[in-house]
Order: sequence, then structure tokens, then C-alpha cells
Amino acid sequence: MYLPDFFNSLRLQRAPVITLVRGCWRSSLVAAAVLAAGAQAAEPPSQPVAKPALTVSTTRVQKTMLPLTLVANGNVAAWQEASVSAEVGGLRIAELMANVGDVVQAGQLLAQLSAESVQADVALARAQLAEAQAAAHDAVTNADRARALQNDSALSAQQISQMLSAEQMAKARLEAAKAGLDSQLLRLKHTQIIAPDSGTIMARNAALGAVVAPGSELFRMLRRSRLEWRAELTANELARVSVGASARISAPGGGQWQGKVRMLSPTVDAQSRVGLVYVDLLGPAEKNAAALKPGMYAGGEFVLGQTPALTVAQQAVVVRDGFSYCFLLQNDGRVTQIRVNTGRRASSATGPVIEVTDGLQADALVVSSGAGFLRDGDSVKVAGPAPAASASTVRPTASAAVQ
Repeated sequence: MYLPDFFNSLRLQRAPVITLVRGCWRSSLVAAAVLAAGAQAAEPPSQPVAKPALTVSTTRVQKTMLPLTLVANGNVAAWQEASVSAEVGGLRIAELMANVGDVVQAGQLLAQLSAESVQADVALARAQLAEAQAAAHDAVTNADRARALQNDSALSAQQISQMLSAEQMAKARLEAAKAGLDSQLLRLKHTQIIAPDSGTIMARNAALGAVVAPGSELFRMLRRSRLEWRAELTANELARVSVGASARISAPGGGQWQGKVRMLSPTVDAQSRVGLVYVDLLGPAEKNAAALKPGMYAGGEFVLGQTPALTVAQQAVVVRDGFSYCFLLQNDGRVTQIRVNTGRRASSATGPVIEVTDGLQADALVVSSGAGFLRDGDSVKVAGPAPAASASTVRPTASAAVQ
């Protein structure tokens, strides 16, 4: 038998077996499909599990006491200024001992005027006093002799009267000579320009070698280095502030100072319709003067009391399209976007907080970190347990506003 005929016979014998196998395989597939369809019909369809969009942390809305503040602006000015002037004229400035910015004490020597001519006048006054003393002694001796001889008729009444009058005139000249000497000594004392009080030198108009005129200002001082804040308030705002109220002043370069209301302006400016509130800056005067300068325009706020408020962490409030929102966490792990109205801002031990005036209830659980990346209805995963509700102590920030 040839090889081609042998392979053809094998192919013809295997064909029925292959057909049988194919039929069994198809029957098995059909049976498996029927069983799977029955299992699906017996079990209810499962709901798809939402994948968390973000891992966030939460915080609770707390009921706390927030300070009620009134924001204002005003100038920083000297509490009082002192003008140091020359009391004698026609004298040259011989020496200057103080400059602008120096802190001086009461009685400290600021400048020295030339005293040669004044010392010569003092010497002349001393000589005139000695002459007047000698004349007065002679006149008193003659008057005593006249009084002793008055009853003996040794001297006429006219002579006695002349001697008594000469005594009175000599005594008067002696007093005038004493006053002249005192005046020259006072002029000599005024050749020394002395600080009338402790404080800081704000301006110096004296120049070495210049001849001063009587009453000319040589130095201007900030008394006791003490500053004050003169806040500008409207008539309605003035009625809300009282003497003794606390205030916080923010320096233009940074930093805050505590203050206390010393006085309210008795009048309101007719043009600007504002009145002044004079606030004393507390703390070391030298420290205040180092950071605050007279003439600065600074902002601040008055603390008017405390009122209850609902507060939430500042990062929990998201601003979108000009409105404020918070994301309220539901029991199913989804968040609901809630529009809220905000008020005062303050600082607490855990960070900045914002007052929520409408939209949330106390102890509500809201998203804090990650709130800016969420949308309404998102599913989130909370990192750690939810914080418990507790009261906290807060203090106002510089941007707090009256509500």
C-alpha cells in the first residue's frame, strides 16, 4: 500500500470520534451556562461600593464666647511734648550735649551757652552789693545816734528826720543790690540748658556757635517717651466706647500693643464728623517708642465685651463664587455642602476659628482639612476618630469685626 492511501484511511476512521467529542463539549458549555443563569436569578444584584474621593479630617462646631470688638484707625502721637527754649538772649551756644533720638533724664544738661559776659555781670553785682552793705551800715549807725540824741535837743528835728530817712534809703539800696546779684546768678544758671523732664529728643534746632534769642526753641522732647493712639470714630461708635476700655493697636511694621482708653473727645469735627479716642499704650515706654513713631497711621480695635457664638475651624470654611460653604459629614461617609454665613474671626489653642452665624448647629461634624477639594455628595474617608465637642478659649484677631 502506498503511503498516501494509508493516511487517507486513518483520516476516515478518526472522523466519527472527533464529531462525538465536539458534541459532548458543546453540551457541557450549554449546561454550565444554564447553571450560571440560575445562580444569578437566585441571588439579588449587589450595589456598587463608592470609592472614597479623599481622606479628610473632621472637626465639630463649638459653642464658645467670642470677644465683641470695634475696629478703628488713627494716628500715633506724643502723649505730651516739651519745648526746651533759651531763657537768656545774646549768648553763643558753646557746647551741645544731646541730639535727636537721645533718651535724657530730668535735669540732664542738653547745651551750654557761653557764660563769660554773664560771669562779669555777676562780679559787678557782687561789688554793688558790698557797696550797698557799707552804705547801709553807715546809715544805720547815724540813725541810731540820732534816735539816742532825740530827747537831748542836740539835733534838730530836721536832722533827725534826714538821718532816719537815709537809713531807710540805704536799706532799700541794699535790697536792690541783693536782687541784682540774684538776677545775675539766675542768668548764669540759665546759660545751662537743662531737660525739664525725662523723655526722648524729637527735634533739635540749636547749632553750635549760634547766638540764641530769648524764647527761641532749642529742643523738642517727647515727655517720658510716652505715646498714645488717637483713634477716629463716628458719633455712633463713640457712644459704644467708654473710658477704661481695652484696646489693641497694630503697628504698620507688625506687632501688637495693648492700650487703655484714657479720654474721649468732647467734640466731633464738623467737617469729617469723627471724634477722637485717646488711648494710652501700655508696657515699657522705650519699647513702644522704638516700634511706634509719632505721626504713624495705625489700625486697632476696642474690646467691648464677650458674646456667645458658634465657631468652626477656619480651614473648614471654603469660599466659592463669593459665598462661604462647609461640608457636613453624613453617617454613610458622604459629605453635604452647606452654605453658611460667617462673622467674627478669632484665635484659639487649636488655631484660627470663624464664627458661623447661620447654616450649622452646635456639635455638627464638618470636614476641616481637605474641604477645598470636595464636592457635594463626595464619599470621604475620615482619618482618625471624630473630635469630641468641647468648649475652647478664644481671643480675637486683628481682623475681627463688630457683628
